[in-house]
Amino acid sequence: MSRFEWQKSSFSEGHTEACVEVATGPGATRWMRESAEPEVVMGVSVGALGGLVRVVKGGGLGRGGG
Repeated sequence: MSRFEWQKSSFSEGHTEACVEVATGPGATRWMRESAEPEVVMGVSVGALGGLVRVVKGGGLGRGGG
């Protein structure tokens, strides 16, 4: 997967040990990985990634089960 140009999440700034990285793939595929384990890569659709981002930004994955 090194053929992709990976971008770190803006929330990862200053935290280099556990960063989410995303790369664009062919068509509507985006690739995600954690910088601590770059060999583990997950392909997702644009829609699924957008849904995940909305949930995270809305605090839906925070503590307290929201």
